[in-house]
Amino acid sequence: MYSDRLIINDPVYGFIPVPRGLLADILAHPFFQRMDRIRQLGMSATVYPGAQHTRKQHSLGAFHLMQEAFITLTEKGVFLFDSEKEGALASILLHDVGHGPYSHVLEKVLIRDISHEDISLLMMERINAEMRGALNLAIKIFTDGYHKRFIHDLICSQLDVDRLDYLCRDSFYTGVREGNIGAARLIRTMNVADDRIVIDAKGLYSVENYLMARRLMYWQVYLHKTVVSAEEVLRSALKRAKYLSSQGETVFCSPALRYFLYNDVDSFSFRESTGLDYYAQLDDSDILCALKVWQRHPDKILSTLSSGFINRRLFKVDIYDSDIPEELMGEHKSEIAREMGIPVEDADYFVTTRTVKNEMYSVSSEGIGILAPDGSVHDIAGLSHIVREEVRDLPDKKVYVFRQRV
Repeated sequence: MYSDRLIINDPVYGFIPVPRGLLADILAHPFFQRMDRIRQLGMSATVYPGAQHTRKQHSLGAFHLMQEAFITLTEKGVFLFDSEKEGALASILLHDVGHGPYSHVLEKVLIRDISHEDISLLMMERINAEMRGALNLAIKIFTDGYHKRFIHDLICSQLDVDRLDYLCRDSFYTGVREGNIGAARLIRTMNVADDRIVIDAKGLYSVENYLMARRLMYWQVYLHKTVVSAEEVLRSALKRAKYLSSQGETVFCSPALRYFLYNDVDSFSFRESTGLDYYAQLDDSDILCALKVWQRHPDKILSTLSSGFINRRLFKVDIYDSDIPEELMGEHKSEIAREMGIPVEDADYFVTTRTVKNEMYSVSSEGIGILAPDGSVHDIAGLSHIVREEVRDLPDKKVYVFRQRV
């Protein structure tokens, strides 16, 4: 009965059909399967133990919502060729394929000056070459180079299927019910006007709920102080391992991780060398295995950081609403250096700071258009009291200061 398609049972949406052919071939590709070994939420499991889901699951969920969006748009008279649908679905399946171990955590640590979106494109181009141009249209849509720009909006905008799925999925797996949104209703209110995705006027309150849920999920899950602390411990451990390797010291690692530890890889060398081949072999297990071994490394800094990560002895976190004085950071570093018996300059691994901002709605990028009954389109910031009050002030900002517990 289902010989013409694969059926995947997803815990969030139920059965997801995947047509055989190009889309099923993408699922079978090693680059796609690699996402099954990369956690969607990085270090969020340190706070929410259920957050063990993967980038592969998220990509399949976004794929499902894209299918649902096409059904809605077709019912509303928006014409799409089957090839356009297939290209868009291929693009959403691969939109996160460039993520590194633990998702966002190690961006800019292993490779300088390149984003996971850039690596996703490189991987799509590699698959496209292997499939003799089958992803040409998918790549055009992914890079916003296709003339029907509303298709790209479904993949990348302030209200796209990527965000809809990760909010639904992350809320489901973390148990943070306040982050749950009515994705099905939002999709049913989608429409197209002036070649952009818009929302029918009746969906205004659903969009408000979506924006508020996203804001809550960022502060309560993605930017939770313990989650961010675990990320900083992991970054510091990798930076120390990279420093030791640059000094010619032996640091245990897999061949894939070795390439990035023992070479200074930037965007140019990554593109021009075999970097992508090594990157395609790199996932969470490489990092976790290395950290377990590094707990017994003779370097005190690396062993302390690695043991802290493995055994959840994370940095202490202080949170400020504004920038902190340099003298405070100096005091913390001096204290850590004294207590641990290390040089002050090495205390940089144990005392770090990070500034984060969380916009509920961005007025500087393409907004969310609300389609009025008369056919006119209005930005939600001009219609919603909630959004108007939010964007009147600066985005939420917090300064995290991390320091080793001594």
